[in-house]
Amino acid sequence: MIKKGVIFGALGLAVIGVSAYAVGALASQTRQGQFGPNYTSERHEQMQKAFENNDFAAWKEQMGTRGSANLVTQENFARFSEMHKLMLDGRIDEANKIKSELGLGQGRGNSKGAMGGQRGQNRGGNFVDANSDGTCDHLQK
Repeated sequence: MIKKGVIFGALGLAVIGVSAYAVGALASQTRQGQFGPNYTSERHEQMQKAFENNDFAAWKEQMGTRGSANLVTQENFARFSEMHKLMLDGRIDEANKIKSELGLGQGRGNSKGAMGGQRGQNRGGNFVDANSDGTCDHLQK
C-alpha cells in the first residue's frame, strides 16, 4: 500500500512539474511574439522618440543591421515614420501602401534562416506580384 502511494505521489509531482514547465515556455513565447526578442522598455522608449522626432540616426543606432534597416534610409525615413504612426493608429491599409512603396515585407525570399538556407513561402524565388495586390500571381488562375 505504501509503495502505491509513493508511486502515485511521484507521478503527481511529475505531472505538476511538466505542467509548470509548459506554462512557463508558453508564456515566454507569447512575450517574444508580442514584443520581439530584442525588446527592452529602454530600447522601446528610444525607438518611439526616434519616430516622434524623425531622428534617423537614433533609429539606425538601435536597429543596427537588423530587419528593415537595410531598406530604410535617411531619405525615406520620414515615410517610414509615417507608416509606423499609421500602424499604431490602426490605419493598416494606408500603412501597407507606404510599406509597399518602401519595398518592405515584399516576400522576396532573400532572408536567410538557420544554416544560411532560405525560409518562407518564397523558397526558390518564385513569388511574383506584378499587379501589387499582395497575392502571388502564380496562385491566381
